[in-house]
Amino acid sequence: MQPAAGVRDVTEAFRPTALPDLVAAARGGDERAIEALLRRAQPDARRFARRTCATAEDAEDAVQLTLWQIHRRVGSLRDATALVAWIFKIVTRLCLRILRLRRRETAYDPTAFDRLVETTPEPVLRRDLLRAMSALSEPHREILILRDIEERTAPEVSTILGISTEAVKSRLNRARTALREQLIDGGYGE
Repeated sequence: MQPAAGVRDVTEAFRPTALPDLVAAARGGDERAIEALLRRAQPDARRFARRTCATAEDAEDAVQLTLWQIHRRVGSLRDATALVAWIFKIVTRLCLRILRLRRRETAYDPTAFDRLVETTPEPVLRRDLLRAMSALSEPHREILILRDIEERTAPEVSTILGISTEAVKSRLNRARTALREQLIDGGYGE
């Protein structure tokens, strides 16, 4: 297939003035124009995904899926000036979909706390730890299990709980402080 009028070469497609012609050629099915459009869209997709997705792996998945969506649906893009907004919308939707899927896959294991208590060597410490953890609120107990027992990273916990990484760190700090206070009240020194 011959390139559309106005797009003589793939490198020409990178000039800002060639965008309307590039989109028109891509909509017309010109494979070189589609390839050039995907190359042009990739940096924006990557930047948006890194800011929107929970992890770097999710961001890369979102970029690949975004490029695939652009390739499949380039015919629905009517206005070349809306390209960046369209990419942003696709990335946002895909990052949210990936986040929902990850949440279903990686929900925390409520039995992890019981396993920790069972494997603690000293019976008195085990009992006191059980009491201290049981006295915590469910969100504090959940964050301690995910971070300190299951040893997940803050971004992983943020994905699982659906909160920001900063909220994970803040909640973890409050949970550790509350646990420490419970243990001190139970006779363990600072």
